[in-house]
Amino acid sequence: MVYMALRSLNLPGIGTKYELETEKKDIVAIFFLKSGNIQMYTLPRDAPAPAVAELTPAEARRIGAILSGAIMEADQESVEIAFSALSDLRISIHTYIIGRQCAGKSLEDLQIRARTGATIIAVSRGEKNIVNPPPSFTFEEGDAIVAIGEADQLKRLEQVILVA
Repeated sequence: MVYMALRSLNLPGIGTKYELETEKKDIVAIFFLKSGNIQMYTLPRDAPAPAVAELTPAEARRIGAILSGAIMEADQESVEIAFSALSDLRISIHTYIIGRQCAGKSLEDLQIRARTGATIIAVSRGEKNIVNPPPSFTFEEGDAIVAIGEADQLKRLEQVILVA
């Protein structure tokens, strides 16, 4: 899996810019403006000028939901969230598929938070989604889980819990 670099830059008086360069060297830039609106620029590698769309916060959330939906459907994808007001806080959300090694075990049995610091915030089983599963929740092979934590906590989850 290839990870593209995401750069951010605080622009005094304007807002915050996030820029991603794709594998094909296209550039996508998102500006969170002080006005509350969001501007999205795309610059294909060979294009002479960027294309821009200005979005309201509601429109930006809708596009984010569409993109997040694609992420949630993939087997092992993640997203990292950085909060502009809390510059040193980065939270990662990652999906995993439960294998044989965790099947039949409950959240309480696995002691995920105590052992790794990560938290399971949702489980998808077939057509059913369980948000904030209780400690007694028992996993089945093939369950898709959503875990949240710092990057190192999720890495421990992968190493300690999911790898047998």
